[in-house]
Amino acid sequence: MFWKMIFGALTRQKSRLLLIAFTVALGVSLATAMLTVMFDVGDKVNQELKTYGANLNVLPKGLSMLGEMYNLDQVEGEAARPEQHLAEADLGKIKMIFWAYNIVDFAPYLETKIMAGNRPVILVGTWFDKHLNLPTGDEVDTGMTRMKSWWDVTGSFGRDDEPRGAMVGASLAAELGLKAGDALPISGLEGQDLGSLEVCAVFHSGGVEDGQIFAPLRLVQDIAGKPGLVQRVEVSALTTPENDLARRAAQDPGSLSRLEWDTWYCTAYISSIAYQIEEIMPGARAKAVLQVAESEGAILQKTQLLMSLLTILSLACSSLAISNLVTASVMERGTEIGLLKALGATTLSVVLLILVEILITAFAGGILGYFVGLGFAQIIGRTVFGAAVTANAMAAPLVALLVLLVAMAGSMPAVRMLLLLRPTEVLHGK
Repeated sequence: MFWKMIFGALTRQKSRLLLIAFTVALGVSLATAMLTVMFDVGDKVNQELKTYGANLNVLPKGLSMLGEMYNLDQVEGEAARPEQHLAEADLGKIKMIFWAYNIVDFAPYLETKIMAGNRPVILVGTWFDKHLNLPTGDEVDTGMTRMKSWWDVTGSFGRDDEPRGAMVGASLAAELGLKAGDALPISGLEGQDLGSLEVCAVFHSGGVEDGQIFAPLRLVQDIAGKPGLVQRVEVSALTTPENDLARRAAQDPGSLSRLEWDTWYCTAYISSIAYQIEEIMPGARAKAVLQVAESEGAILQKTQLLMSLLTILSLACSSLAISNLVTASVMERGTEIGLLKALGATTLSVVLLILVEILITAFAGGILGYFVGLGFAQIIGRTVFGAAVTANAMAAPLVALLVLLVAMAGSMPAVRMLLLLRPTEVLHGK
């Protein structure tokens, strides 16, 4: 009998219930879009910021300590530093840490001074686009080409299989009158002939690199007499915004409790990724580039806060609209409800009848709104981030819970009216 009454109510009030379902669908579609993007926005924001530079520097441990004591790492472009190096053969280990899949790219650098156009110039060796076969069986393509994608390049990025190809900074190229395709004779500081470089590109970075030359790492290692060695490595990693736990761990990991340690180690904080790199490369010291890491966290938190507020506001509006529609429906059905009570129906059964009607309608609208919201999320992802947004498994149950809460909250005024309704007054037209 109960379900027959439900079916009858649904068929008799199609227009009003469709309006409720449409209201729920609108709110849920926006909430679904915001939640789907919010769950995926961390990677998207990090990927966008990765185009503007690395957030970790890996240095030889001895050089890092000297730099902290004497401020050596603030002397930009200075090639003459204490003789501390990392082994090129060990760099693949960076992709073997716990958070290996969060390491987007990395590139090593080795600097030496040469003479070009009768003036001393810093020649920087690097990986342009290096293919690595890791001991784990995985294969990785990494290098400066992707890490410096924001550079304004005239020509083409260098290639590791072009042993004499080089990229020349814009200010140096202007001084020497170079362009892509030219040959650049070089020599050692003592005048020894080092042959010539083929200029494959002229780039503008807006930094000290504009006065430098970038060439394949193997060539620079041979010129500097340091085979298999590098001075530093820039690492670009996807990270979670820092919090108090991460900041305490960065200062002293030993101060954490066992539970705090596990939480920190198993979360992609910049400090935990740096710690894991140091674990797998004992002779290295990984230092966060704070301005990049902190900017990522601040932008991500503000973006997620904005989306949370939009979700809450959309659901609040849906709840208010449902409240008005359900209250109007109960007022119209006052005689029917009064008759049910007069025939012996309890207040609880009448309230349950109304709530079931609303929940069925709300979930029908919620299902429609969920799939429409997934479409909206893809539009946002393509428009804002230029990439598809991945639907998170947590979104569906969370949306279902929100639909339930919205429907219940919107029904509360109508439930209150039902509790106060007296059959004698309604049936007598009062």
